[in-house]
Amino acid sequence: MADIKNSRKYKVNEYVVYPSHGVGKITDILEQEFAGMKLELYVIYFEEEKMTLRVPISKVESTGMRAISDTNLIDEAFTILKSNAKTKKTMWSRRAQEYETKINSGDIISLSEVVRDLHRNPSQSEQSYSERQLYEQALDRLAKEVSRSKGIKEVEAITNIENQLAKNGRNAAAIAAVS
Repeated sequence: MADIKNSRKYKVNEYVVYPSHGVGKITDILEQEFAGMKLELYVIYFEEEKMTLRVPISKVESTGMRAISDTNLIDEAFTILKSNAKTKKTMWSRRAQEYETKINSGDIISLSEVVRDLHRNPSQSEQSYSERQLYEQALDRLAKEVSRSKGIKEVEAITNIENQLAKNGRNAAAIAAVS
């Protein structure tokens, strides 16, 4: 049993990123028996979805679950937000699938690329419903991680993200033209 306890990466009340659900809080670490085998599980609660997930400690690596990004990785994500959007000329359905894959990858860099690529400022054309949904999902996940990493409220994190997006040369020029 000591080996299992030493293999624990996370503690109760610690926030983690689970790729397909975003930021969640470990509320418990428990042992359950399944088919005669004892498994130690992280119990993770996702506030927004009102969902609890049980992840076997032995499967943490394969699920892609990870710790909240450190400030260096957040800074790298913010640098991406300031760069020019990279939109492909492929059909929207293909791009939407790629964005969805990036959102569910759990990778903060991929997440910031989606936010950057789908961000629209006042001078640009309206987004379609599906574009807006993907943008809001990516922005929400990014803001949750930024807020946990920096110890700030989510609203502040969204403001920080939007400020980074405004530093993009194309966005800044477009915002100035509207003002």
